[in-house]
Amino acid sequence: MLPLPTADEHVFSPSGFRERAALALSRPLQGTPASTSDFDLDPERAATALHPDTLAAARPAAVLIPAIARPTVTLLLTQRTNHLAAHAGQIAFPGGKTEPYDVDPLATALREAREEIGLDPSLVTPLGMLDRYLTGTGFHITPAIALVEPDFTLTLDHNEVADTFEVPLPFLMDPGNYQLHTRMIGGKERRFYAIPFGDRFIWGATAGILRNMHQRLFAP
Repeated sequence: MLPLPTADEHVFSPSGFRERAALALSRPLQGTPASTSDFDLDPERAATALHPDTLAAARPAAVLIPAIARPTVTLLLTQRTNHLAAHAGQIAFPGGKTEPYDVDPLATALREAREEIGLDPSLVTPLGMLDRYLTGTGFHITPAIALVEPDFTLTLDHNEVADTFEVPLPFLMDPGNYQLHTRMIGGKERRFYAIPFGDRFIWGATAGILRNMHQRLFAP
């Protein structure tokens, strides 16, 4: 069990976060992850969604969780454009589906981050992988956490990304900032976690991945 973060541990500084991520992600997961799918708050649907046959049929994908090495680490997020066929306008991490030429999930995440927001891979130091996350749209996402040098320059693909913004990591790792919401999606009631941040509304797979990140790195 990792100790809870305190103000004097500097766990949200670049060096402290890097050490904590390396320690936490090198240990096998104990118990059930906080978020492994869009169905975690619906146990009946989760049993079907997480069946090995369902997971085997899911399309592999990866996202990059860019932890910006500022004095207090921030996470870089994107806001998708409103005209996209799927997840229009939603908050996301840079990422996408795995292509046959990607050697591993990290390669997918780095390629997508370069294509979507112009993030230079030479500024990225990978720290480890979180547990894979199954979406309701049939993607099985591998999230890769990485520390990013803060002197980056971004070039957005405006066909996919409308905007980028940063959120302080302490805010995202505070479970008190997570809210439980209910919404009708596809004619069915769905319960999900969301993280309001100013005028941004972080929910869906992004909020689920962040909850899993909190459990793996900061939960007692």
